[in-house]
Amino acid sequence: MATRIGALLIHGLGGTQYDLGSMHRHLKRSGVETHSLTLPGHGETPEALVSVRAEAWIEAVTQKYRELVDQYEVFHVMGMCMGALLAAALCARERHATGRLVTLAPPIYIDGWSTPWWRAARHVAYRLPLLPSKMKIEEGEPYGIKNALVRNIVKAKFARGDKFHYPWVPLACIREVDRLRRRVMRDLHLIPCPTLVVHAREDELTSLKSAAFIARNVQDARVVVLENSYHMICIDNDREQVFGGVLDFLGVTEQAGCPAVAFEPCSAADIRSIVERFTRAMCEQRYEDVFPLFSADVRWDQRGASPVARVYEDRNALIDLFSQFVSLSANSFRVTGFDDPVFGADAVHVRLHSEARAAGATLMASGVLQMTFGNGRIRAVVYEPDRRALEDAFWSEAAAAVGGDARETLAGPGRGEALPTGAALDMAFEEAAARVSAIARPLAPATLLKLRALFKQARSGDVVGARPGMTDVIGRAKHDAWAEMRGKSREAAMGEYVALARSLMDE
Repeated sequence: MATRIGALLIHGLGGTQYDLGSMHRHLKRSGVETHSLTLPGHGETPEALVSVRAEAWIEAVTQKYRELVDQYEVFHVMGMCMGALLAAALCARERHATGRLVTLAPPIYIDGWSTPWWRAARHVAYRLPLLPSKMKIEEGEPYGIKNALVRNIVKAKFARGDKFHYPWVPLACIREVDRLRRRVMRDLHLIPCPTLVVHAREDELTSLKSAAFIARNVQDARVVVLENSYHMICIDNDREQVFGGVLDFLGVTEQAGCPAVAFEPCSAADIRSIVERFTRAMCEQRYEDVFPLFSADVRWDQRGASPVARVYEDRNALIDLFSQFVSLSANSFRVTGFDDPVFGADAVHVRLHSEARAAGATLMASGVLQMTFGNGRIRAVVYEPDRRALEDAFWSEAAAAVGGDARETLAGPGRGEALPTGAALDMAFEEAAARVSAIARPLAPATLLKLRALFKQARSGDVVGARPGMTDVIGRAKHDAWAEMRGKSREAAMGEYVALARSLMDE
């Protein structure tokens, strides 16, 4: 008789039980029954978090755990970000030994390269009357995501007001996270079960010190370090490594393919509607509206012999295809238009026109998309370039250029030397943002504000939103520093950021 395996997955601050959806799917395909909960104060509005104490979160996960643990022969506990802290606190409290503990990006320390403006001041602010309940800690660039395409999708969701995640949390809530951090640091030695820590080297919220601390204080701990992600590791560049590493640690194997789903053909009207929405969203670069049009098990065959040409077997893999177009072209890839679609009995053919710039060259490309449909989604796509050799050469040279540029990091050109341009500047900027977090000495507040302002200007352009009120001292200073950058181009802001980062590391 097969062993019954279960798992409790705990979401992070500001999220809901649905945040770890991809992890749920991978575990279920591996024979693990998954469970989750929405933590107190979540799933409503950010204001609901003001009065929630850390103890309420711990009690909620403990109650859920006790309801489930005796139903399984093996039961695992897993958490993301604050959920990782709660998972650790739970396993220490319950002396969990019937399964394993997985901590994803656990913020034992809040010391990442994107949080310097509030991490040093928050403990003083906690003591000021009313301020913890009034001050807002806003979600902002880079949203914990290194992948430019995924980050733009998340930004669009925030701009649209989708209620998938709180756009801000009260400072009072950060105070409770700090209380939770201290409890976990105190009790880690009580965890008896094997523990996995998955942490990105470039995590902008919490440095690798967090992973190292857990490794030192848990009896049996394994650490996996990711090299191409920020904090949101389950949706960033290394997500497949995360899923694979977790399944390997739990000793389960994902079954090939998805469970069979009943096929429902689309009507002609449905197909026309899908094609219209697809072509419009592609031209407007609204990828957040493009990907939901594909079925989860979509198969995209990108014909050719370039680094991007292969078969992409599902929707997550398809995100990788578009991410490559964006990253290899330094965000210059654009779909410029479509010819009129030709509707056949079994498929739709439509010619796509695109352009991109990389490695000093410009690509003006076109090719035919053949799409088939089912269950209200696009089920399969074949892209055949009109000039395959041209596209193969362009994307191959772009990949080679980015590979070379990636080696020209901040350790390369010295202080005073010319800054890179184009794709190389993008790579140097990303590297600079990560390297700033490695500076151990305290930086002056003015320097921290300037770094953040240049980062915001490079990512988002001119300052947006009203100037915060007098009670939001830190938010007001951030806004003013960013406003001073008004009119500065993206390239100029990136260049100044890289130069400032280099000067700080030379000191």
